[in-house]
Amino acid sequence: MLTLSYQRRALRFNFPARTSRGALTEHTAYYLALRDMRNSGRPGWGEAAPLAGLSPDFGPSCEAQVRQLCEAVNKQRYTFLEDIQPLKLVREEQPALRFALETAVLDLAHGGRHQLYTNAFARGEAAIPINGLVWMGDAPFMRAQIRQKLAAGYSCLKLKIGSLDFATELALLAEIRAEASPAELTLRVDANGAFSPAEALGKLDQLARFGVHSIEQPLAAGQWAALAEVCRQSPIPVALDEELIGLTDPARQEALLAEVQPPYLVLKPTLLGGHAATQRWVSLAQTQGIGWWITSALESNIGLNAVAQLTGEYDVAGFAQGLGTGQLYHNNVAAPLRIAHGALHYDPAGPWEQP
Repeated sequence: MLTLSYQRRALRFNFPARTSRGALTEHTAYYLALRDMRNSGRPGWGEAAPLAGLSPDFGPSCEAQVRQLCEAVNKQRYTFLEDIQPLKLVREEQPALRFALETAVLDLAHGGRHQLYTNAFARGEAAIPINGLVWMGDAPFMRAQIRQKLAAGYSCLKLKIGSLDFATELALLAEIRAEASPAELTLRVDANGAFSPAEALGKLDQLARFGVHSIEQPLAAGQWAALAEVCRQSPIPVALDEELIGLTDPARQEALLAEVQPPYLVLKPTLLGGHAATQRWVSLAQTQGIGWWITSALESNIGLNAVAQLTGEYDVAGFAQGLGTGQLYHNNVAAPLRIAHGALHYDPAGPWEQP
């Protein structure tokens, strides 16, 4: 018989992680453990870590929903792993929980070794290039991060913007460009919807002076017509991020891309509804000739590993993904994931901490 249980962990940030929506100091993760009681093998683990202000399933009832899922699975007394179908057991409006159950099923199917896929990254044979993430803060804090990332050998940096005075943010970009040209360093910025439609193009013109590769979500989500106009006129390619969250109907997904025609999509499995949902977005993007990259969403290492191994299913060589959030916490789950020379590496033979 298959059983499902969970553990809760309050992940503590090394510093207040600031976005234009505010600062985070703690992030709650729920770890699902799927076990086959007929043998003493290791469980399959999955992580549900919904984000305040972003995840549809974040809220005071989140833990109750996790508990209810465990009760529902255990009540069925499943015998075969293939009988557990996350897309039917978990509603679309619970993307973090669906991602967690999908991950636990994949893990148990592969022997409970945190090896969910059989691609080169999961086998430890290839690394995934990632961007260095520079968090919002005062100018000295951001400047220190930038210097550290450049010294660590990153060829792509992503800066969170929208909370400082815009002139200060432009000055930071100027400092970066004084150190490295666009040929040497790719620069991405993420506005988290901080710009108004009236000011967006003016700010984008100023950002373009620094050879910015792309800007994530310049406008708040839900303004399709205004966003389409920005995409048409922006001197910097626009990437959709928050715009995709909660958009689960295939017809609406196609309608968004047809109307807005974005150059890029930023895909976060925890927020989009898991592995299958992310794969659907990738397929849609590829069909329409839209670029994309996959990004973690402040998961601990269990969730990050799942996102990274999913990313490893695709050819992303030379194109940085957003998988650098595993070093954010004092009390992360210890895992054989490491960052070196601007890339994420995995050792399938390395030790894992049990949550």
